Amino acid sequence: MILGIPKRTIIIVAVLAGIGLIYVLGANERPSDAESGGGDAGCKVRVTADILNVRAGPGTDTTIVGKFQQDAETEAEPVVQDGFRKLAEGRWAAEEFLRPVDGASCG
Repeated sequence: MILGIPKRTIIIVAVLAGIGLIYVLGANERPSDAESGGGDAGCKVRVTADILNVRAGPGTDTTIVGKFQQDAETEAEPVVQDGFRKLAEGRWAAEEFLRPVDGASCG
């Protein structure tokens, strides 16, 4: 017993509080329109190169943070800078090797 409360009760309350915290923190995350069946597909692109390097910034002098194989599809943003399309924060790929999928709105 801790402060007159059985240990089992304290553990149960802590677990429930943790689950509640995870639920509240994840409540702001929404599936993309494509996943939720929305009418606008957003920006989704297909890789045309055999292997496409994903870089930390818009340039060939930045660190490679990932790779895509030909025909891979990924979400992207309608931002193009110095010939590179922003895929997500800290993830850029050469625009010349990306093509919007049918129905995508990439700006």
